[in-house]
Order: sequence, then C-alpha cells, then structure tokens
Amino acid sequence: MTRHIRHAALFCALLLVALLVNAARVQVLHAGDYEANPANRRDAISRYRQPRGDILVDGRPVTGSRDTGEHLRYERTYTDGPLYAPVTGFASQEYGTTLLEHTEDGLLSGAAPLLAPLPRWNEFTRSRNAGGDVVTTIDPAAQRAAFEGLRSRKGAVAAVEPSTGRILALVSVPSYDPALLSGNGRTARAAWARLNADPDRPMLNRAVQRTYPPGSTFKVVTAAAALDAGVVKGLDKPTDSPDPYTLPGTTTRLTNGSEGCADATLREAFVWSCNTVFAALGVAAGVERMKDTALGFGFNDDGLRIPFPVARSTFDTRVDRAQLALSSIGQYNTRATPLQMAMVAAAVAGGGQVREPYLVERTTRSGGGTVSSAGSSPVRRAMHPATALRLRELMRGVVEDGTGRKAAVPGAVVGGKTGTAQHGLGNSGTPYAWFISWAQHEEDLEPKVAVAVVVEDAAANRREISGGGTAAPIARAVMEAVLKP
Repeated sequence: MTRHIRHAALFCALLLVALLVNAARVQVLHAGDYEANPANRRDAISRYRQPRGDILVDGRPVTGSRDTGEHLRYERTYTDGPLYAPVTGFASQEYGTTLLEHTEDGLLSGAAPLLAPLPRWNEFTRSRNAGGDVVTTIDPAAQRAAFEGLRSRKGAVAAVEPSTGRILALVSVPSYDPALLSGNGRTARAAWARLNADPDRPMLNRAVQRTYPPGSTFKVVTAAAALDAGVVKGLDKPTDSPDPYTLPGTTTRLTNGSEGCADATLREAFVWSCNTVFAALGVAAGVERMKDTALGFGFNDDGLRIPFPVARSTFDTRVDRAQLALSSIGQYNTRATPLQMAMVAAAVAGGGQVREPYLVERTTRSGGGTVSSAGSSPVRRAMHPATALRLRELMRGVVEDGTGRKAAVPGAVVGGKTGTAQHGLGNSGTPYAWFISWAQHEEDLEPKVAVAVVVEDAAANRREISGGGTAAPIARAVMEAVLKP
C-alpha cells in the first residue's frame, strides 16, 4: 500500500513540475506572442477602464471622457473638435492615436512611468495611474480667428511667439470632429471610411504635415542671404537685374507681375515682389550661401518635433544656376510647411534668431503636480542682427506701402510679405496664396506674434488669387487676436 502511495505522490509531483515548466514556458518564452494576440483584450480593457487625461488650452480642457458602460468603458470626447483637431489629433479605441493624443499617450492614459509613485509599482500592483494632463501653448482667440478666417477655403495657419517659440495657433481647413472616431462601433468605422475617402483630406494637418511652394514669401530668405553676403550694399541702391531676366545657361526669360523692376532697389523689389531681382540676387549669392541661410531658417531639417513630427521643408542644394534662380523665388523644388514660414517671419521679428517652435507648455499629474515643462527652446542664428533690422524695415514697407496693406492693424507695427505660388503641370493649378507677417504694439520693444497663412482655394478665379487679398486679412485677424489686451 505504501509503495502505491509513494508512486502516486511521485506522479503528482511530476505533474506539478510539468505545470510549473509549462507556466514558465508560456510566461517567459511566449509572453510576447500572447500579448500581441488580437484575441487578448486585457490591455485594451485596462487602458479604457478609467478616464483619459485632458489636453488643455488656456487652462481649459478641450478633451474629455465619456462612460459608455461597456468593456472598453471610457470613450474620448472633444470640445470644439474641428477647431482643435490639428492640435489634439484623435484617440480612438479602433484606430489608435495621432498628434498630441499620440505623442503624449503614455501620460494621458496613465501608463507613463513618471506617474507612478515608485519604480515598477504598477507592475507589482497590476494597476494604472490616473491619466495626466497636457497644457498647450495655444491662444484660443488666435486659434479661432485663424479657423474662422479660412472659413470653407482649404488652407492652413501657423502662429508663433518669436521670443520663445511658443505656438499660438495651428489651424488646418477642412477639418473634422475627432469624436467621430473615438469608439469602436459601426459609427466610428463609417466615419473612418468617409474621412479617408474624402478627396479634400480633412484629417491631413496642413499646417505641419503638408509642404507647399512658398512663392514670393521665400524672398525673405533670399534677401537675408544677399544682405549677409554683401551682394547688395543697401536697401536703396539699384541692383544689377534686367527685366526680363534670362535664366543662366538657358533662353528662358523670367518676367514680373508688376512694372518698374529693372535694376530696382532692394526696397522697391521687395515691396512690389520683383521676381527678376530676387532670382538674380539668389544666383549672385550662390548655392552655398543660399543653402546655409535656408538651413539657418530651418529648411532641410528632418528632426523638427513640436512634439509630433513636422514635415521637412526643402531647399534643393543640387541645382544649376537656372534652377537656383527659380529656387530663390520660392519655386522649382523649394517647399515649406506653414509652420516653417511662420518661423521665417519669427526670425526677422526676433533679430535674426530662430527658436525651435513647441506646442506643449507643461504636463501635469491628475492632481496638478508638474511632470515636465518646456523650458527654454534651442536658438540658432538665421542671419546677422543688422540684416534682420533691414528686413523688418522692408516687411513694414510691404504693409504700409505695398501689396500687404490688408494686414495693417490699427495701433500696431506690422511687417509682412505676400506670395502667390504657382504649381501643377505647367503651372496649371490655381495658385496658392501666401502671407507671412509679424506684429507688435507701437510701445512694445519686440514683436509678439509671427504668422504664416496659405490658402489653396481651387474654386477661385486665378486672377482673384493673391497673398495680399486672400491671405493677408486672415493674418491680420490672428495678429489682432494676439495683440488684443
């Protein structure tokens, strides 16, 4: 009898060892496979069993959470969703996250290790901290002014504070309501299909994810390169620039949209946007000088994050002299995001220095304690301070005496540059209307805001498209909103 008990005990012990070995095999060797298995909903259930932290604008949340009473309990909600979609992105139970909802997902969902009271505390307790909050730099008045200024026209607006790099407005139209994608049911799937099939691409953040030919607004960069290189000695001395201008090494003649550009001074050429003058200046400055100046402003930067990635603005450095001439007037392969062109205006306003733009002021725990703050943003020099002063004078002339009069703000000093960018095969597309600007109160020591506006209004008459007439009034509304006491 004792022998049988001993055999049974040994057999039970072997079974126990086998169970332990199998459990170890599953947990150590195959844990990743089970965790990634689509049938495993434990992580999703844990993720959505508590409210998500909020994204704040001017101290007020523009996001929220709704209790659905289902397994994936809390669903994301949005206040003024289309207005702030280029900032927040979406947080969907079905389609994941984008923009701030994506880059700050760990904090908002409560999974970030920094939210835990002790290292590995959550792994031990199998718990998740309350989601933290993200405080943005957005000025709600500027954001709404930009959104309402564009109305139903496709385009984008970016506004920054030159002295800090804080992003004050980031608008893209057409937009969408992120709340439509929050759930995981039939409604969310139908909205996803409809938004992705829309030829106007409402989920594309045109302010940072799309690049455009900047047209004549790029002449600010060309003027900076020419002044820094000493190609032009003063603002009021005639330039060696015939009208029309034959592109070097070709028989192609470049003309202007206005008269009086032959050997015009830099001041005249800037105010009336003479293509021939700036094409000649770019060629005279040379590829290396133009490249270095463009890099200083932020072109060809693959690593810009705000904190989500910004599309690379480009200035082609492998060009012949004819291509350089076209590149210098914002055509050929020169392309820029609206945020990049806001940085160009900010560099002029900031005395030649460019501060890296940022969108998150600080992040906090649910109780209000600070997790991280933006701090001082990196600075680089785009041009000499004296050159920046001259460009501020030129940009003021555009608003006071030239094509940018519709950007004037009563009681404020405003500088700007218009642009009308050709595109499409044989320039057949309706031109993009650009305007970049900066503004300050008359008694201020430095500008408070720099703005870039691009309008891609395909329904408009080509002859009615202009940076001064189409985009400048939108920039004015944004500047007024920022400067308003």
